[in-house]
Parts: sequence; C-alpha cells; structure tokens
Amino acid sequence: MAAKAEAIKILICQGTGGLASGAKAVGDAFEAEFAKQGVEAKIGKRCDVVGTGCRGLCANDVLVDVVMPGQAAVTYDFCTPEMVPQIVEQHVLGNEPVAKKVAGPYYAKFLEKQQRIIFSRCGTIDAESLEDFLDHKGFQGIKKAVTMKPAEVIDEVKRSGLRGRGGGGFPTGVKWSFCAATPGETKYLICNADEGDPGAFMDRSVLEGDPYGLIEGMMIGAYAIGCKFGYVYVRAEYPLAIKRLQMAIDTCYEKGFLGKNCLGLGFDFDMRIKAGAGAFVCGEETALMASIEGQRGMSRPRPPFPAVRGLWGYPTNINNVETFANVSYIFYNGADWYSAIGTEGTKGTKIFALTGKVKHTGLVEVPAGTTMKEVIYDVCGGIHNNRKFKAVQAGGPSGGCLPAEALDAQVDYDSLIKAGAMMGSGGLVVMDETTCMVDIARFFLNFTRVESCGKCIPCRIGLKIMLEILERITEGNGREGDIELLEDMAYDIKKSSLCGLGQTAPNPVLSTIRYFRHEYEAHIKEKECPSHGCKPLLHFRVIEDKCKKCGLCPKACPVDAIEWEKGQVAKIDLEKCTKCTSCYDACRFMAID
Repeated sequence: MAAKAEAIKILICQGTGGLASGAKAVGDAFEAEFAKQGVEAKIGKRCDVVGTGCRGLCANDVLVDVVMPGQAAVTYDFCTPEMVPQIVEQHVLGNEPVAKKVAGPYYAKFLEKQQRIIFSRCGTIDAESLEDFLDHKGFQGIKKAVTMKPAEVIDEVKRSGLRGRGGGGFPTGVKWSFCAATPGETKYLICNADEGDPGAFMDRSVLEGDPYGLIEGMMIGAYAIGCKFGYVYVRAEYPLAIKRLQMAIDTCYEKGFLGKNCLGLGFDFDMRIKAGAGAFVCGEETALMASIEGQRGMSRPRPPFPAVRGLWGYPTNINNVETFANVSYIFYNGADWYSAIGTEGTKGTKIFALTGKVKHTGLVEVPAGTTMKEVIYDVCGGIHNNRKFKAVQAGGPSGGCLPAEALDAQVDYDSLIKAGAMMGSGGLVVMDETTCMVDIARFFLNFTRVESCGKCIPCRIGLKIMLEILERITEGNGREGDIELLEDMAYDIKKSSLCGLGQTAPNPVLSTIRYFRHEYEAHIKEKECPSHGCKPLLHFRVIEDKCKKCGLCPKACPVDAIEWEKGQVAKIDLEKCTKCTSCYDACRFMAID
C-alpha cells in the first residue's frame, strides 16, 4: 500500500447539486473501475475516491478533480459514469488528461477573481472526515482563542472588522460584546441556518462541505460570550446538510471535542440541531427563537433585544452560518490578515449565489469591494445567450433591482444600500432584456406576502393590497395614480412593520419604480409590456423588422400555428394559436410582441 502522500485522489463534488446530477454513480464507477483494472497494483499508489462539498460551478455538475501526486488538479465537468473508464485508462494509468473532457478555459476564469476562504475546504476535503478537517487547520482557531481572555477574543473579532453575513451587516464583535456584558449564568448561542431566499444556497453548501468549520466557529463564539449551549436552526428542506452536520456533531462528542471540558481546553459547550419547517419569517431572529421554543414563528417587538432577553428569556446571541465560518479563519490567521481583505466598511469576502439569466450559475466567493460587473461578467461569464443585461436583484426578495448603470457598484454593505439594494444574505438574480421589471416586483412581493407571519397589519394587509395593484398592472388593468399609491404604501409599510420582513418587503417595488418607471408607465398608459413578459399584454404577432427569418419559432410551436418558409418572415395564425408563449421563449431577437 502506497504512503498517504503519494495517493492519487479523485475529488467528486457530492453536495446537493452534485448528487442530484449523479455524483454518487460517478463515485461508484471510479471505485469499480479501479478494482476492475487493479489500478493500485499497477501504479503502486493508493487511489482515494473522495466525496467533497460544493465546488461552486453547480450548473456544470458533476465536477471531478483528478489529483496526481506532485501535479496540479485537473478538473472534468459534466462527468458521467460512462466517462470514467477513459479517465482511468488515459489519465490515472497513462498520466495524460482526457483533453476533450477537461473543463474549458471558463472554469479557470470562474475561479480567477475569487478568493475562496470560507470555501477553501469545500471541494478539497472529505466533508464527513474529522481527520481531513484536522489536516486543514481544523480546531486550531479554538485552541488559539482559549489562550486569550473572552474579552480579548471579542476584541480580536472587533479588530477584524467582521460584519454579520445574515443581511443586516451589524458588527459581529459588537454584537458579541452585548451578550457577554449581560449578567447571567445561562446564555444561548444560535446559528441561523434558515436560508429562505429564492435561489440562495450559500449556507447550505457550507454545512454540507465544511460542517466541522461551523462547529469550531460556534465554539469560539460560545467561549467569548460565556455560553454553554448552542443551537443550529436549519430548515428541514436541507436533509443532506442536516445529515452531515449531525454526523459531525456526533463525532465531536465521541472524540471529546464537544460536551464537558471541550478538547481538554477547560470550557463546556453542547450543541444540537433544530430543524425548522421552512417559514421564511423564521430567518428573523425573534421568530426563529419562538420556533425553537415550540411556538408559532412570529416576530416579537424589540427591545428587549435577544442579547438581553432572548431564547426562553435568557441572553442570546444569533449569527448566521457564513458569519461563524468566518470566525474560524480570523483565529487561524489573525485579525490584521482578515481586515486587509475587502473595503473600509466591509472586511473579508462574501459568498454570492448567482442565478437567473447568467451563463455560469452557482456560488462565488469574492473579496468585498469587487464590482457587480466583475461578478457577473468576469466570474460568471456574462449573460446567457449573449443577450443584453438589464438588472440584477441583489439581497433576495428583501433587496432591490439594480440597472446597468449600477453595474460598477461594489459588492459591500454601504455601496449596495446607496444604490438602492442591499447585500442581504448574498442572493443575486440576474435578468436580461426579456425580463419584465413590473412582473419581477410582483413575483418577489408575492413571495414575501405568502411568507408574512401576519402578526402586524402593515405587513399582512399592506403587502396584499400592493400585490393586488401589481397584478392589475401586469394584467393590463393599471390605473393612473397606481405608481404613486405603490410608493406611498411602500414607505408606510417600511416605517410601521414589526420586523425586518415587512420593513424590507417593499424594496423590490421601490427599486424597480426608481430605475424602471417607464415600464410601469407603459403597462398602465399604453397597455404594453416592453419586455414581452406579461402574457395578458401579448399580441402574438411577428415584428417584421426584427424577425431574422431563422425558423426557430415554428419549430417551437406545438400546434403548428406559425407559417414560415426559408428566407421569409414568420406569420402567426391567431385562429390556431393557443397562446402558450413557446414562440416567445424560442425567439432570441424579441421579434414577437
């Protein structure tokens, strides 16, 4: 058997996205092929097939790295079990990568401007292996922290400049100091992993790919504030994340890393998982605590704040997954190292989930201060089908839509708020010229209306009325004064709602009116949707001067309602047309209105 340092490693992305794309079958195929060909005997080296966490480029799963001793990793994308024999024969045995199957130049470009700190172990180590974690600085942070006084630990976090990554951006060290200063023997630490933004899965990927890193970050936080018990509140829709985190917690108890006298370092810390039912409002800290207590997830008035009176009436500190993951690295490398990354107001890196009309969807981790343009074009390859960029929704359903003029905005807390959006937890939904901004506002407002707990009237009733106005507008029944009414209601709801959900829910409406008011006016005054996105306002007719005579629309029509001959403009037979919009989806030139 070869020594560990000489082992060949096959790293397979086995996060949720990878497994959904067939990563388990790919891993089994490598194991079977190694056994069939007797690879270890032939080359005299051990071959390890390792299931890792998310690699980021989720749209190209299954991603596989072949790591030969002394050589840089070679990445294969869209890997299937059928590709495995050739990879083993040519690359593992012949030491010659399969050029046609290797990920293209875009993969290197995808990684070029990223600075993967929180994700440094994701995609590199076996997510379920404590040994792998220990080999990559695991638990060195907590060992360093306990050599300091709790107040010194808090000061170190303050000096790093870390701000909470859950959306609000409140300084983490300051938040810890509030809880630490509150008298009492019983205190609670909560990790908010209730990630509910549409298209966002940053926290899920950290839990799946580096669960021990989260545990270590929470241990440091618990030591700093004088807490002996912690909860990780995870939505039940994350079964793999829950499974791997529970496995990590169980292993830590078995090895003495959790419980009494953790790691022999002289402090006690217990933790457990609380699975939530998936209510978006439970991402708000007071609703989250109510859920843990077995009550309905509804927000509570503040003050008193959780640091004074939180879970079961005791002082409580709440941070999200990404925040705790950052803490470990601050203590691995020091506050000065961390504060050198990012901008004056936002230190460190930020993870974003890119979805929508962008070429390479997935997760990216970039230094704060990177521009939106760099994230969308340099990292993620630009707009799908090379269409024109229109807007990006930053900050999830509570954020705002930024137009092309704002592409140079830096991705940090202050710059995005100034531009009319917010960092939020890190969701970025990219939109092209075919996206109707009125309909986007309707979509996000419908989400927050459904997810409202209903406790306060401004949120419960106000969002419903705003949604009804937006629905009227997208159906061609908008009235003069609707825009002004939406603005007035939005500001009133933001001022008077009880919690962050209601206070930020009108943001998509306000930002789309601010930057795309002309689209609202076209819907109301002209009964037209400029983006051809609102079905009730479509005419199902071909615009002759825009038609490229390509023949894509008749191929897409399921009822043969489009007449077309080569070199001729297409024509839609309205008597046959079922108004399914397949032709709109097929046309790349917006030649059908």
